[in-house]
Amino acid sequence: MDKLRIRGGNKLCGTIHISGSKNAALPLICASLLTQDRVTLTNIPELSDIHSMNLLLEQLGTNIESRTEVVDGKPSKIYSYLTTKPSSLQAPYDYVRKMRASYYVLGPLLAREHYVELSLPGGCAIGSRPIDIHLSALEKMGAQIEIRNGYVIAQAPKGLTGAHHIFNIASVGATCNILMAATLAQGTTIIENAAMEPEIGNLAKMLISMGAKISGIDTPILTIEGVKELHGSIYKVISDRIEAGSYAVAAAITRGKIELLNALPNTLKTPIRILREMGVKIMEQEHSLIVDAEGCRLEGKDIMTDYYPGFPTDLQAQFLALMLTSEGASMITETIFENRFMHVPELMRMGANINVHKHASAIVRGVKKLYGAQVMATDLRASFALVLAGLVAEGETIINRIYHLDRGYEKLEEKLRGVGADIIRIKNDDLE
Repeated sequence: MDKLRIRGGNKLCGTIHISGSKNAALPLICASLLTQDRVTLTNIPELSDIHSMNLLLEQLGTNIESRTEVVDGKPSKIYSYLTTKPSSLQAPYDYVRKMRASYYVLGPLLAREHYVELSLPGGCAIGSRPIDIHLSALEKMGAQIEIRNGYVIAQAPKGLTGAHHIFNIASVGATCNILMAATLAQGTTIIENAAMEPEIGNLAKMLISMGAKISGIDTPILTIEGVKELHGSIYKVISDRIEAGSYAVAAAITRGKIELLNALPNTLKTPIRILREMGVKIMEQEHSLIVDAEGCRLEGKDIMTDYYPGFPTDLQAQFLALMLTSEGASMITETIFENRFMHVPELMRMGANINVHKHASAIVRGVKKLYGAQVMATDLRASFALVLAGLVAEGETIINRIYHLDRGYEKLEEKLRGVGADIIRIKNDDLE
């Protein structure tokens, strides 16, 4: 199993090109199932989660073609999806267990084919994330749902019909799934307390480019007028705001200066505000973000995760690592997932001073120095927190189980080396 070796102490300076968003690309790929025509997606990141989703769609009968083009001086991956007629309506365990986002096939297949079997999903072990909210909404739209032998079996022999949903939580996954299902439902669907993440707006705009009728984009109330069919489209995946935020923290924690090309500052307003309050200088440009922490003395800040436009739970671990190098104490409160402090024991192996209270909050006190150690990655974003700690730790840090990183960060070592990090991937457990 691959590992990362990091020798800390280097200030990171230079430019990093931000890739397309994994969290945006995955539902866009599944939205291609809504039409018999070809759907082409540009700016797709090369990640293991994308590979897993492509394998799942091929299992369902989708023809996938790919090519690489140079855009703005950087290679950009383009994928083309054509599902003339699904050859299977079952998303098997062996595919779904690797990635929770596989549930995005549920809404499109049920809407188009009126039947789907979905293995209960897997993913990062960051807490309970039931799909009940997806299933209850689909039942209101006329679906008959049964859970048997580890599978969700959903059917709607007469097709889906529009309904009025009021979500009890602003679920990104449920909003995407019901939004896709509603495009081919009979009548009008209204989603209240819809999640407002930029990735949902990206999905809604692509669906509109395919012929869907959607209003209320980027608001908590989405209205969808069902249509009989959708057509193909060529569409661009937005930049990854979580990757951009992660590398912004890398600049700050090493007291360096990095320009994040292709970043979208308007999707990172809350993290940018907190970085500025800590003492980091940030310059926002239309298609880039300059993060300058050279010579800065950073002050710890309290953070509470929240649904967009609040502070993203997917940046909580990274900012917690940053607080370790800041002055004073900070309280990090996690309100989205109940098991998202699993990286804390690993950071404490490196000399961190953190106290976790009831798995819901962490008191972080700045320390003078972190020390390299052998650590274990527990989930995708926690993995990057360990990378951040390794970048500033004295000595050598070895991060194990980095397959988590490969799910969400494209060419991580290459990007970090390009701005001065001493980081390499070690294969086959060979540490020599």
